[in-house]
Amino acid sequence: MADNYLERKMAAYNARKEAAEKARKQVWKKRLEAYRKKMMEEEKQQ
Repeated sequence: MADNYLERKMAAYNARKEAAEKARKQVWKKRLEAYRKKMMEEEKQQ
């Protein structure tokens, strides 16, 4: 019984960890894309 409890807790922890990692990557991509767009606009103005 204790093993099942620990396995469920570990699975839940890993799911939260993966979701946080995915969210962090999405934010990074969004920021990178915004930076690239800004750089392209500045390049066009010069």
